Amino acid sequence: MRDMRLLKGRPARLSVLDFGLFKVHANGRVIGICGYLVETDANERVLIDSGFPAKYAENAERATQEDRLFEFGEVIECRPDQLPRPQIAKAGIDADQIDLFILTHTHIDHVGAIGDFVQAPMVISAAERALPKPLYWGQRRPLDWPEREYVVLEGDVRIGPGFEIVMAPGHAPGQIAMLVDLPETGAVLLTSDAISRPAEIDERFDTAPDPQAAIASAARLMELAAERDAFVIYGHCPEQWATLRKVPDHYG
Repeated sequence: MRDMRLLKGRPARLSVLDFGLFKVHANGRVIGICGYLVETDANERVLIDSGFPAKYAENAERATQEDRLFEFGEVIECRPDQLPRPQIAKAGIDADQIDLFILTHTHIDHVGAIGDFVQAPMVISAAERALPKPLYWGQRRPLDWPEREYVVLEGDVRIGPGFEIVMAPGHAPGQIAMLVDLPETGAVLLTSDAISRPAEIDERFDTAPDPQAAIASAARLMELAAERDAFVIYGHCPEQWATLRKVPDHYG
């Protein structure tokens, strides 16, 4: 794994951000929409993902019709206080204090604030950034790539002491996961949607756009978690979501 020093400090605190709830029509599963805030011991702040576009907090029914998201599921909860700015404010952080913005992939429930926090470079995989437009959902591509500074990753990198980014394609062509080492909790693997829930592994990722890549990525991530004895936080696991500490609580 090569080094790309974007951070000076070590991860000191990890906050789980609550961006709302979504119900998938096909299986009735209600999933939490999450992001993360990582703060380092050098007073750096890293935002990871940003939930649904703000229009869903303004009027979810109208936004759902506009995006035809009703063909896939239903936004059950997306309040104004569940947008990125108020969520990080619960951790005592202002929007202009974000130093780095990591986008794990460009689906609708992760890419909502792609044009915000423009003072912060956006870290994204080369495969995802190479797409003509962000994936959003289905065949819809309403978003353009905003003009901002991008840090484009070609492979696994260590962006600072105790903070690794791992390529994990399958769910999306440029899907990434992250491994952070916290002082008390120890290693934490954030799989994002590379593994939405543990059962996906047994199901052989049968709904992924690229199941074989997803299987290989998941195997690699779980091997990494075993090697580091890591606490694994999955992308959208309903059972785990109910147990996770949410901001303003945190993992240290």
